[in-house]
Amino acid sequence: MSCSPAALRRALEPVSAVCYSGYRAGQSPDANVHPTYEQTREDLRLLAPHFRALRLYDCGPASQTVLEVIARERLDFTVMLGAWLAAEVSNPDCPWGGVHPADVLAHNRRANRERITALAALASRYPGIVTSVSAGNEATVDWTDHLVPVESVITYARMLGAALEQPVTFCDNYVPWATTLDALAAEVDFLSLHTYPVWESKPLAEALAYTAANYQQVAARHPGKPLVITEAGWPTRSNGRGVAEGCASEALQAAYCAELQAWSRARGVLTYLFEAFDEPWKGSPDPAEPEKHWGLFTVDRRPKPAMRALFPGAV
Repeated sequence: MSCSPAALRRALEPVSAVCYSGYRAGQSPDANVHPTYEQTREDLRLLAPHFRALRLYDCGPASQTVLEVIARERLDFTVMLGAWLAAEVSNPDCPWGGVHPADVLAHNRRANRERITALAALASRYPGIVTSVSAGNEATVDWTDHLVPVESVITYARMLGAALEQPVTFCDNYVPWATTLDALAAEVDFLSLHTYPVWESKPLAEALAYTAANYQQVAARHPGKPLVITEAGWPTRSNGRGVAEGCASEALQAAYCAELQAWSRARGVLTYLFEAFDEPWKGSPDPAEPEKHWGLFTVDRRPKPAMRALFPGAV
């Protein structure tokens, strides 16, 4: 850990925040087809009246465009910038396939170090916009398909801390933070946790209390360590895969997000809502796949009722 107290305070400021990935129909990082400058500018102008902080998952072409747009258009956003780590070891416990050939894993280890180096370079280029960096996303939880040993993540966090003045974190589900990531917690400036009550079959009536319990569980494990929520949200459609059809709707999303925002503001917790826009490239080909429907806006940029619940009279 090497950041200044002022840099840490700026990174943790409890402003209105959202996870942003702007991939539209026919675009995806897997296909290497990314949003254009004009599309990204359109998105950020939609978000700018409501949100002050964005979380970006990686440091690839789409994120580079986001930072360019913010700088050139003089938009009032800060950014948590991440690196998307590929699997370095196989995970047979992943339900959708986490076993990879040895040569792929070896390639991924080299590529991950390159991503961390690229993340540091990009964050250095935009010191007034990038307020924190993440050394990975959901790479240690037991169900991940891109499992990375904690020792490797520690190495990446140290690389970032040595190269940057911005605070360093790591984003993952609340469970590993509450159970197995003590050594990593000591290496980062603050902890970033994900909490999804609906994935754990919690109804709306129990959802906020469950999120609060997830947060407190991590806080109790790491007393004195700053904590933010980097993913929390609710899907608006489901085919039943992981989320029962009746548990996904625009009304439920609006209610949970409004409750979560009120809780976060009352406690001064920076919380990045998941997520800005629906992403049709995710998950299975089924159009009702829940992975595709977490946006506060539809893929055609129509605000859902959650936006009106979060910002009454502004949408």
